[in-house]
Amino acid sequence: MRTIEATQAAPGLRVAVVVSKYNDFVTERLQAGAVAALTHAGVPGGDITVIKVPGSFEIPFAAQQAAATGGFDAIVCLGCLIRGATAHFEYIASAAAHGITAAAAATGIPITFGVLTTNSVEEAIERAGEGPANKGWEAALAAVEMATVSRQLKQP
Repeated sequence: MRTIEATQAAPGLRVAVVVSKYNDFVTERLQAGAVAALTHAGVPGGDITVIKVPGSFEIPFAAQQAAATGGFDAIVCLGCLIRGATAHFEYIASAAAHGITAAAAATGIPITFGVLTTNSVEEAIERAGEGPANKGWEAALAAVEMATVSRQLKQP
């Protein structure tokens, strides 16, 4: 019996981190958490590429383009949506989630979802704190694990 299991050791992995500039007071913290997690997992700084985009709506396009280059083993998507008084929040959250899923399916590259969808600024900041509870950290480790699974699946 063969067992394929994700690992959090990532030497040799090349990872792109797509980050929304909108709500950068949160997304910069998510990015810091993701980079810290990738470094912790053994990804050298030279193998991490940060791609800045205007907002969460633009994340799926950049993620798919990055994945299509063949230069990355995984893509981490980070953004922050804070609910407001209009339906705009729901449309953008849905588009980002569906777009990221479609990008992963279209390219065959693991792409993880680290886009916060919160009710308040306080909730967003809470999810972007330091350490492993940071949602950027979590999305980066999920990307590492999925990349290691993908590598194993490609082996005969």
